[in-house]
Amino acid sequence: MAVSVVALVAAGCGKSSNEASDSGKDSSGGYSGKGIGLAYDIGGKGDQSFNDAAYAGFAKAEKEFEIGGRDIEPQDGESDADKIQRLTTLAKAGYNPIIGVGYSYAPAVKEVAAHYPKVTFGMIDDETIKAKNVVDLVFSAEQSSYLAGVAAAKASKKDHIGFIGGVDIPLIHTFEAGFDQGAKSVNPKIKIESQYLTETAAEGGFSSPDKGQSAADGQIDAGADVIYHAAGLSGQGVIKAAATHKVWAIGVDSDQYRQSPLAKYKDHILGSALKNVGGAVYELVKSVHEGKPLSGVVVGDLKSGGVGFADSNPGYRAMKDVVAAVEKAKEDVVDGKVKVATE
Repeated sequence: MAVSVVALVAAGCGKSSNEASDSGKDSSGGYSGKGIGLAYDIGGKGDQSFNDAAYAGFAKAEKEFEIGGRDIEPQDGESDADKIQRLTTLAKAGYNPIIGVGYSYAPAVKEVAAHYPKVTFGMIDDETIKAKNVVDLVFSAEQSSYLAGVAAAKASKKDHIGFIGGVDIPLIHTFEAGFDQGAKSVNPKIKIESQYLTETAAEGGFSSPDKGQSAADGQIDAGADVIYHAAGLSGQGVIKAAATHKVWAIGVDSDQYRQSPLAKYKDHILGSALKNVGGAVYELVKSVHEGKPLSGVVVGDLKSGGVGFADSNPGYRAMKDVVAAVEKAKEDVVDGKVKVATE
């Protein structure tokens, strides 16, 4: 079937158990850090999507390596200065690695990493920071979105589908580009609704389920019967609207069919375009724990299992023609027969 991703089991927040040196290692080279520092993006823990995927990797690493950890929620309307202070607090406390969840942390990670060269920083969804102690964890979201587009076009009974992006930024354009290309590979004439909830993240595009629900209601009223969202917490509203109208929704980042707060809507979640954020967080922590911290850009794509399409819904798996089309699309991308656009 579709790509499988590393299974990550969420556990409770860890507490610091060790005193840390500024390097995260003791004199013998072994790990002696306080644990993992994780700073969430807009929407925070509980979004059933991007942030929760990061938390799953955090929790798995805490448990497996028996280390401490601290995860911190964002504030509404916060500035880069707030993020800098948050990461600095984690670094001063001895956490290593420290991970910024989401592109908005790039300026803060760049600045704080320069002041703490012996601490490894993870930067998710941004690859602009070039520093020895920074790992840029990025994902080929256009590839998983391509599979979502194929699934949507094959499952649609009206040849009419929709895309809802949280914020009108280049990162989310990548999701839309892949989705559109995948859908049109099935039906060049398919009608695709498109809407971005806000121009900036500060306006709530990633954190407002009501905005997501309203946008989805509008697309469904216009005739769409499958809607794909790349909208973080706002996507919960998209999924609710799809279930209310008894059409399909496609989730993002995490396998949203399996998220317990969305259980009452799950029969209307066709699948989810996955980004193995949790796996990336876990591997970064593992590298630091073993004394061989990652550095540079690490790309998760279909070939590596860093992105994929979740097939948890039995209703999806029963649609043999849809499953076959998605599997063929995956093979074509991995084999290089299809190059997916990013804009």
